[in-house]
Amino acid sequence: MARIRVLIVDDSVVIRKILTDALSGDPDIEIAGVAANGRIALAKIPQTNPDLVTLDVEMPEMNGLQTLAELRKKYPMLPVIMFSTLTARGAEATLDALTLGASDYVTKPANVGSVTVAVQRIREQLIPKIKMLAGKVLGAKAPDGTAATDKIQPRLPFRAHRALSPPSGGRVNAVCIGVSTGGPNALLELIPTIQSNLPVPILIVQHMPPVFTRALADRLAARSHIPVVEAAEGMAVAPGAAWIAPGGFHLTLALGGAGVVLKLNQDTPENSCRPSVDVLFRSAVQVYGGHVLGVVLTGMGQDGLRGSQNIKDAGGDVFVQDEATSVVWGMPGFVANAGLADRVLPLAQIGVEIQRRAERGRECAATAAAAAGRSS
Repeated sequence: MARIRVLIVDDSVVIRKILTDALSGDPDIEIAGVAANGRIALAKIPQTNPDLVTLDVEMPEMNGLQTLAELRKKYPMLPVIMFSTLTARGAEATLDALTLGASDYVTKPANVGSVTVAVQRIREQLIPKIKMLAGKVLGAKAPDGTAATDKIQPRLPFRAHRALSPPSGGRVNAVCIGVSTGGPNALLELIPTIQSNLPVPILIVQHMPPVFTRALADRLAARSHIPVVEAAEGMAVAPGAAWIAPGGFHLTLALGGAGVVLKLNQDTPENSCRPSVDVLFRSAVQVYGGHVLGVVLTGMGQDGLRGSQNIKDAGGDVFVQDEATSVVWGMPGFVANAGLADRVLPLAQIGVEIQRRAERGRECAATAAAAAGRSS
């Protein structure tokens, strides 16, 4: 049975060896070749015919971004996973790479004294993404005959016959967004469509490591009509702004003297994630009750499923991104197939629907208040 052929591109001999050791132990993967820089990699692609490329960001002669730009001209569908450092420079370059068409990214292990530990960390982070991305394109098979991606991300096509939950139509006091694989580009498309008059706050959990979440917040802020910042302990929540959970911390909400404030913690990961979408959604319901609009975007796994159930149980609404516009229809797919989605929408429509739903809730509240005034 065909295995997933991976071309490793990195200028470090040590990293090439670690990646080779990490990947070659998996029966579904074989190393198609290695390259020390982008020029060599571009020459090797037609020779080795890889199913996926891992690409270092910083290399001599031709760096990862330059290589990616050239690669995309000839091989627009070839999955590429960037291999970047956990630094501010690495974060910015990774976001640039995702914009240029990289499929995903993995960060290099930092401060790891043992090669064995480094191999294990890379194996845990990289192999699921390789199988998901290459399997999505090629339908790669695992040894037992099932799709390789089934080991990582069960395919759950949306059951069109299952009725969507009727939206509550009630007041919205907060919008909570959960997203993972494919998220930076999804957020860079969605958040700039939100207008400055949005009458509610937006809270975001994007599965990313420390440093990367701040870089993403800064990039979103530069392109959006509303302020976007990385969340910090004790920040006051206000309408018409967005906060992103920092990497490595759960984001929750609490009632303070001045209203709702942000709280951060490093409690146990949920769904192997910290920050976790479930944690944010659950906390938002505790503060806002049924006046929460949950939005689940592209991503692997099922983080957000239990939190969406919490929102629905409280009387709130949930929107999910559709399969056609998702890089991975895992997180939104699980929510949709559980019957928890009020709307299954293309990414391009979600910002408009968030704005409309929030403003309609405000109008309903104003009408109710006026009616109460007349009857008193």
